[in-house]
Amino acid sequence: MRAAEQLRLKIKVLYSTLDILKRNATLVSVIARITGHLRVTSSLTALVVLSVVIVAGCTPDHPMSTFDAQGPVAQRQLDLFMLIFWIALVVFVLVGGWLLYTVIRFRRKSGQGIPHQTHGNTKLEITWTVIPAAMLAILAVPTVIGTFYITNTPDGNRLDIEVTAHQWWWEVEYPESGVTTSNEIHIPVDMVVNVDLISTDVLHSFWVPKLAGKLDIIPGRTTTMWLQADAVGEYYGQCAEFCGESHAWMRFRVFVDTAEEFEAWQEAQLAQAVVPSTPEETEGAGLFLSKGCVACHSISGVPGAVGVRGPNLSHVGSRSTLGAGIMDMTVENIAEWLTDPNKLKPGNIMSLEAPVYTNPDLSLSTGEIAALSSYIQSLK
Repeated sequence: MRAAEQLRLKIKVLYSTLDILKRNATLVSVIARITGHLRVTSSLTALVVLSVVIVAGCTPDHPMSTFDAQGPVAQRQLDLFMLIFWIALVVFVLVGGWLLYTVIRFRRKSGQGIPHQTHGNTKLEITWTVIPAAMLAILAVPTVIGTFYITNTPDGNRLDIEVTAHQWWWEVEYPESGVTTSNEIHIPVDMVVNVDLISTDVLHSFWVPKLAGKLDIIPGRTTTMWLQADAVGEYYGQCAEFCGESHAWMRFRVFVDTAEEFEAWQEAQLAQAVVPSTPEETEGAGLFLSKGCVACHSISGVPGAVGVRGPNLSHVGSRSTLGAGIMDMTVENIAEWLTDPNKLKPGNIMSLEAPVYTNPDLSLSTGEIAALSSYIQSLK
């Protein structure tokens, strides 16, 4: 009796197990179908998104597009890219087309056996080796010529500037005139500009897409490049090498002026800073001295304002942007920056070390921020 009960129990357990397996198999099948559908959908979505990004990246009108060369260096690089691109496209179409033809033409049909096996074709292998090698040798010629062209600054009339990369802003010096500014570079149109690049902290990369390619800025050494602009205008630039948490906010502008406009700009930059003309600006000037701003910033003609750790603010109000290109230069934006610079540019030295942000006794009130903002805006 006991043996019969045990047998019935085993049979019951067996049926229960089979039922569970059956239900799980159905569930697995459903999941597999859903997963397969999702996988296909995700693949198609990713393909569409990737295509849109690629097409958007080729838009010449974009401020950071490399397909709208506005100088000889950028044009030489674009020409080399297009040459290699079209040759590569022709190779891809020929090889891909031949492969597709052979797959369809010589596919195994119903009733056919295993095809004749070969173990190599010496003539074909030599051909497939010689042709790519010859193409690479041919492409090496314009590549080497282009490399020498963009590496060596042309002789003759030129402008020399020094650009020093900091976390996360750009200092620009004009040795011949003595002008020092930040985050905005002015150059004359149709003039060769030799740029010496220096880093005071980590690895950076200087990039103005419409005028020249990227060049790394290596701590402890000076790297050199040159550029030239063919048209008057405003060109966007940025650091192209990850350099810390605010790397994406390390931007700058290149303003291409006529020769007369450039000389006038240099003369204005060499002038003494304006004297405060309103009570609010006068209060802001006093706050600039008493709150410790002079420890990092300099203002020409202001005794004690000789700091060099931060940007020179002698004519900061005449610049178009604030915070290395992240905001327009307005009183409201200056006030927002002074209220919480770490919110706008995380990790910047000002928010970490300036007394007004580290010492509660020196913190700025709303009225003081307004006065200081008016004074900074007046420095033109």
